[in-house]
Amino acid sequence: MPEQCIEWDLTVTSRYKLIDIKMRELIRYRDLALMFFLRDFVTTYKQTILGPLWYIVNPLCSTLIYAFVFGNIAGIGTGGIPALLFYFGGTMLWTYFSTCLNSASGIFLNNAGVFGKVYFPRLVVPIATTFSSILKLLIQFSILMVFLAYFVISGSPVRPTYMALFFPVMIIWLGALGTGCGMIFSALTTKYRDLNHVLNLALQLAMYVTPVVYPLSQVPQEFRRFFYLNPVSAPMELFRIWFYGVGEVPNSMIAISVATTILVVLLGLIFFTRNERTCMDVI
Repeated sequence: MPEQCIEWDLTVTSRYKLIDIKMRELIRYRDLALMFFLRDFVTTYKQTILGPLWYIVNPLCSTLIYAFVFGNIAGIGTGGIPALLFYFGGTMLWTYFSTCLNSASGIFLNNAGVFGKVYFPRLVVPIATTFSSILKLLIQFSILMVFLAYFVISGSPVRPTYMALFFPVMIIWLGALGTGCGMIFSALTTKYRDLNHVLNLALQLAMYVTPVVYPLSQVPQEFRRFFYLNPVSAPMELFRIWFYGVGEVPNSMIAISVATTILVVLLGLIFFTRNERTCMDVI
Protein backbone atom coordinates (compact mmCIF):
# COMPACT_ATOMS: atom_id res chain seq x y z
CA MET A 1 0.00 0.00 0.00
CA PRO A 2 1.31 3.47 -0.76
CA GLU A 3 2.51 5.44 2.20
CA GLN A 4 0.22 8.24 3.24
CA CYS A 5 1.71 11.64 3.87
CA ILE A 6 0.51 13.14 7.15
CA GLU A 7 0.42 16.93 7.44
CA TRP A 8 0.19 18.35 10.92
CA ASP A 9 -2.02 21.38 11.50
CA LEU A 10 -0.01 22.43 14.54
CA THR A 11 3.49 21.54 15.64
CA VAL A 12 4.55 22.09 19.24
CA THR A 13 8.31 22.06 19.68
CA SER A 14 10.73 22.66 22.54
CA ARG A 15 12.95 24.83 20.39
CA TYR A 16 12.67 28.50 21.19
CA LYS A 17 14.26 31.81 20.38
CA LEU A 18 15.45 34.39 22.87
CA ILE A 19 12.24 36.35 22.23
CA ASP A 20 9.69 33.95 20.80
CA ILE A 21 6.54 35.82 19.72
CA LYS A 22 4.32 33.65 17.52
CA MET A 23 2.12 36.27 15.91
CA ARG A 24 0.13 33.78 13.84
CA GLU A 25 -0.74 31.79 16.94
CA LEU A 26 -1.71 34.93 18.83
CA ILE A 27 -4.07 35.89 16.01
CA ARG A 28 -5.46 32.35 15.84
CA TYR A 29 -6.20 32.38 19.58
CA ARG A 30 -7.82 35.83 19.61
CA ASP A 31 -11.12 34.30 20.78
CA LEU A 32 -9.33 32.86 23.79
CA ALA A 33 -7.83 36.28 24.52
CA LEU A 34 -11.36 37.71 24.43
CA MET A 35 -12.51 35.03 26.87
CA PHE A 36 -9.71 35.87 29.32
CA PHE A 37 -10.51 39.56 28.88
CA LEU A 38 -14.18 39.03 29.77
CA ARG A 39 -13.22 36.77 32.67
CA ASP A 40 -10.97 39.40 34.23
CA PHE A 41 -13.52 42.18 33.76
CA VAL A 42 -16.62 40.29 34.89
CA THR A 43 -15.27 38.26 37.81
CA THR A 44 -13.57 41.20 39.55
CA TYR A 45 -16.82 42.58 40.93
CA LYS A 46 -19.10 39.59 40.43
CA GLN A 47 -21.86 39.35 43.05
CA THR A 48 -21.23 42.90 44.25
CA ILE A 49 -23.86 45.59 44.75
CA LEU A 50 -22.19 48.39 42.79
CA GLY A 51 -20.45 46.20 40.21
CA PRO A 52 -18.37 48.19 37.68
CA LEU A 53 -19.23 51.39 39.56
CA TRP A 54 -16.37 50.44 41.89
CA TYR A 55 -14.05 51.48 39.05
CA ILE A 56 -15.31 55.01 39.71
CA VAL A 57 -15.90 54.87 43.47
CA ASN A 58 -12.34 53.72 44.30
CA PRO A 59 -10.47 56.58 42.58
CA LEU A 60 -13.01 59.11 43.86
CA CYS A 61 -12.48 57.98 47.46
CA SER A 62 -8.70 58.04 46.96
CA THR A 63 -8.97 61.54 45.46
CA LEU A 64 -10.87 62.86 48.48
CA ILE A 65 -8.38 61.30 50.91
CA TYR A 66 -5.35 62.63 49.04
CA ALA A 67 -6.90 66.09 48.76
CA PHE A 68 -7.52 66.16 52.52
CA VAL A 69 -4.17 64.70 53.61
CA PHE A 70 -1.74 66.17 51.10
CA GLY A 71 -3.67 69.31 50.16
CA ASN A 72 -5.15 70.46 53.47
CA ILE A 73 -2.98 68.88 56.17
CA ALA A 74 0.43 68.70 54.46
CA GLY A 75 -0.21 71.87 52.44
CA ILE A 76 1.36 70.50 49.24
CA GLY A 77 0.32 72.55 46.23
CA THR A 78 -1.03 71.23 42.95
CA GLY A 79 0.61 73.76 40.64
CA GLY A 80 -2.62 75.67 40.08
CA ILE A 81 -4.60 72.61 39.01
CA PRO A 82 -7.95 72.08 40.81
CA ALA A 83 -7.48 69.41 43.47
CA LEU A 84 -10.20 67.14 42.04
CA LEU A 85 -8.55 67.04 38.61
CA PHE A 86 -5.03 66.76 39.97
CA TYR A 87 -5.56 63.86 42.36
CA PHE A 88 -8.12 62.00 40.26
CA GLY A 89 -5.87 62.07 37.18
CA GLY A 90 -2.81 60.95 39.13
CA THR A 91 -4.72 58.17 40.88
CA MET A 92 -6.22 57.01 37.59
CA LEU A 93 -2.86 56.67 35.85
CA TRP A 94 -1.09 55.06 38.80
CA THR A 95 -3.93 52.56 39.27
CA TYR A 96 -3.70 51.63 35.59
CA PHE A 97 0.06 51.10 35.76
CA SER A 98 -0.05 49.11 39.03
CA THR A 99 -2.98 46.99 37.80
CA CYS A 100 -1.08 46.05 34.63
CA LEU A 101 1.95 45.16 36.73
CA ASN A 102 0.04 43.13 39.33
CA SER A 103 -2.03 41.28 36.74
CA ALA A 104 1.02 40.30 34.70
CA SER A 105 3.06 39.33 37.76
CA GLY A 106 0.58 36.60 38.72
CA ILE A 107 0.11 35.05 35.29
CA PHE A 108 1.76 31.69 35.96
CA LEU A 109 0.53 31.26 39.52
CA ASN A 110 -3.05 32.34 38.84
CA ASN A 111 -3.42 30.30 35.65
CA ALA A 112 -1.48 27.17 36.61
CA GLY A 113 -4.60 25.02 36.33
CA VAL A 114 -5.17 26.06 32.73
CA PHE A 115 -1.52 26.04 31.69
CA GLY A 116 -1.10 22.47 32.93
CA LYS A 117 -3.99 21.05 30.90
CA VAL A 118 -4.02 22.61 27.45
CA TYR A 119 -1.59 24.25 25.05
CA PHE A 120 -2.04 27.79 23.82
CA PRO A 121 0.40 30.70 23.44
CA ARG A 122 0.89 31.89 27.00
CA LEU A 123 1.36 35.48 25.83
CA VAL A 124 -2.41 35.56 25.25
CA VAL A 125 -2.96 35.98 29.00
CA PRO A 126 -0.89 39.15 29.64
CA ILE A 127 -2.35 40.69 26.48
CA ALA A 128 -5.88 39.99 27.73
CA THR A 129 -5.19 41.33 31.24
CA THR A 130 -3.67 44.50 29.79
CA PHE A 131 -6.74 45.15 27.64
CA SER A 132 -8.91 44.56 30.70
CA SER A 133 -6.92 47.23 32.54
CA ILE A 134 -7.32 49.59 29.58
CA LEU A 135 -11.10 49.23 29.72
CA LYS A 136 -11.09 50.11 33.42
CA LEU A 137 -8.87 53.10 32.66
CA LEU A 138 -11.22 54.36 29.95
CA ILE A 139 -14.19 54.19 32.34
CA GLN A 140 -12.32 56.38 34.83
CA PHE A 141 -11.03 58.63 32.05
CA SER A 142 -14.59 59.36 30.88
CA ILE A 143 -15.46 60.57 34.39
CA LEU A 144 -12.32 62.73 34.47
CA MET A 145 -13.36 64.35 31.19
CA VAL A 146 -16.71 65.29 32.73
CA PHE A 147 -14.88 66.97 35.62
CA LEU A 148 -12.48 68.68 33.22
CA ALA A 149 -15.34 70.04 31.08
CA TYR A 150 -16.98 71.47 34.19
CA PHE A 151 -13.84 73.30 35.30
CA VAL A 152 -13.15 74.65 31.80
CA ILE A 153 -16.72 75.97 31.48
CA SER A 154 -16.61 77.47 34.98
CA GLY A 155 -13.52 79.52 34.05
CA SER A 156 -10.78 77.51 35.73
CA PRO A 157 -7.27 78.23 34.35
CA VAL A 158 -6.82 74.63 33.15
CA ARG A 159 -6.63 74.41 29.37
CA PRO A 160 -6.25 71.13 27.45
CA THR A 161 -3.76 71.22 24.58
CA TYR A 162 -3.81 69.50 21.20
CA MET A 163 -1.25 67.04 22.56
CA ALA A 164 -4.12 65.41 24.48
CA LEU A 165 -4.91 63.63 21.20
CA PHE A 166 -1.82 61.49 21.86
CA PHE A 167 -3.36 60.02 25.00
CA PRO A 168 -3.67 56.56 23.33
CA VAL A 169 0.14 56.61 22.99
CA MET A 170 0.41 57.22 26.73
CA ILE A 171 -1.96 54.30 27.38
CA ILE A 172 0.32 52.01 25.37
CA TRP A 173 3.39 53.50 27.05
CA LEU A 174 2.23 52.93 30.63
CA GLY A 175 0.58 49.60 29.79
CA ALA A 176 3.76 48.28 28.18
CA LEU A 177 5.85 49.46 31.13
CA GLY A 178 3.56 47.88 33.72
CA THR A 179 3.06 44.62 31.81
CA GLY A 180 6.77 44.32 31.06
CA CYS A 181 7.66 44.71 34.73
CA GLY A 182 4.91 42.25 35.61
CA MET A 183 6.21 39.61 33.19
CA ILE A 184 9.66 39.87 34.75
CA PHE A 185 8.17 39.36 38.20
CA SER A 186 5.93 36.53 36.94
CA ALA A 187 9.03 34.56 35.98
CA LEU A 188 10.60 35.15 39.39
CA THR A 189 7.56 34.58 41.61
CA THR A 190 7.05 31.05 40.28
CA LYS A 191 10.24 30.08 42.15
CA TYR A 192 10.32 32.65 44.91
CA ARG A 193 6.83 33.27 46.28
CA ASP A 194 8.09 35.84 48.79
CA LEU A 195 8.55 38.27 45.91
CA ASN A 196 4.77 38.71 45.78
CA HIS A 197 4.90 40.42 49.17
CA VAL A 198 7.97 42.41 48.14
CA LEU A 199 6.16 43.58 44.99
CA ASN A 200 3.09 44.77 46.92
CA LEU A 201 5.26 46.70 49.36
CA ALA A 202 7.41 48.13 46.56
CA LEU A 203 4.34 49.41 44.69
CA GLN A 204 3.01 51.15 47.78
CA LEU A 205 6.35 52.87 48.35
CA ALA A 206 6.90 53.63 44.66
CA MET A 207 3.75 55.73 44.48
CA TYR A 208 5.25 58.22 46.92
CA VAL A 209 8.43 58.60 44.87
CA THR A 210 6.33 59.24 41.76
CA PRO A 211 4.62 62.62 41.16
CA VAL A 212 1.14 61.19 41.77
CA VAL A 213 -0.01 63.23 44.78
CA TYR A 214 2.34 66.16 44.16
CA PRO A 215 3.65 67.88 41.01
CA LEU A 216 7.26 67.56 39.93
CA SER A 217 7.67 71.30 40.49
CA GLN A 218 7.30 70.71 44.25
CA VAL A 219 10.33 68.40 44.34
CA PRO A 220 13.54 70.13 45.52
CA GLN A 221 16.10 70.54 42.76
CA GLU A 222 18.69 68.34 44.46
CA PHE A 223 16.26 65.38 44.39
CA ARG A 224 15.06 65.83 40.81
CA ARG A 225 17.69 63.49 39.40
CA PHE A 226 16.14 60.56 41.28
CA PHE A 227 12.89 61.08 39.38
CA TYR A 228 14.77 60.59 36.11
CA LEU A 229 15.27 56.98 37.19
CA ASN A 230 11.52 56.51 37.72
CA PRO A 231 10.02 55.80 34.27
CA VAL A 232 6.48 56.59 35.48
CA SER A 233 7.34 60.21 36.34
CA ALA A 234 7.50 61.43 32.73
CA PRO A 235 4.06 60.17 31.55
CA MET A 236 2.50 61.38 34.81
CA GLU A 237 3.74 64.92 34.23
CA LEU A 238 3.02 64.83 30.50
CA PHE A 239 -0.60 63.98 31.21
CA ARG A 240 -0.98 67.16 33.27
CA ILE A 241 0.66 69.22 30.56
CA TRP A 242 -1.52 67.75 27.82
CA PHE A 243 -4.87 67.93 29.62
CA TYR A 244 -4.43 70.76 32.14
CA GLY A 245 -1.85 72.94 30.41
CA VAL A 246 0.22 73.06 33.62
CA GLY A 247 3.58 71.51 34.41
CA GLU A 248 6.94 70.86 32.86
CA VAL A 249 8.99 67.78 32.09
CA PRO A 250 12.50 67.77 30.57
CA ASN A 251 12.96 66.01 27.23
CA SER A 252 15.78 63.99 28.77
CA MET A 253 13.36 62.56 31.34
CA ILE A 254 10.97 61.53 28.55
CA ALA A 255 13.81 59.90 26.60
CA ILE A 256 15.00 57.95 29.66
CA SER A 257 11.45 56.78 30.38
CA VAL A 258 10.85 55.61 26.81
CA ALA A 259 14.21 53.82 26.67
CA THR A 260 13.51 52.16 30.03
CA THR A 261 10.08 51.03 28.81
CA ILE A 262 11.55 49.42 25.69
CA LEU A 263 14.23 47.68 27.77
CA VAL A 264 11.68 46.43 30.32
CA VAL A 265 9.40 45.05 27.60
CA LEU A 266 12.29 43.20 25.94
CA LEU A 267 13.48 41.77 29.26
CA GLY A 268 9.91 40.84 30.14
CA LEU A 269 9.48 38.91 26.89
CA ILE A 270 12.81 37.12 27.40
CA PHE A 271 11.97 36.13 30.99
CA PHE A 272 8.44 35.14 30.00
CA THR A 273 9.60 33.01 27.07
CA ARG A 274 12.16 31.16 29.16
CA ASN A 275 9.83 30.61 32.10
CA GLU A 276 6.79 29.34 30.19
CA ARG A 277 8.76 26.21 29.20
CA THR A 278 9.46 25.10 32.77
CA CYS A 279 6.89 26.91 34.94
CA MET A 280 4.68 23.83 35.43
CA ASP A 281 7.64 21.91 36.83
CA VAL A 282 8.11 24.53 39.52
CA ILE A 283 4.59 25.61 40.49
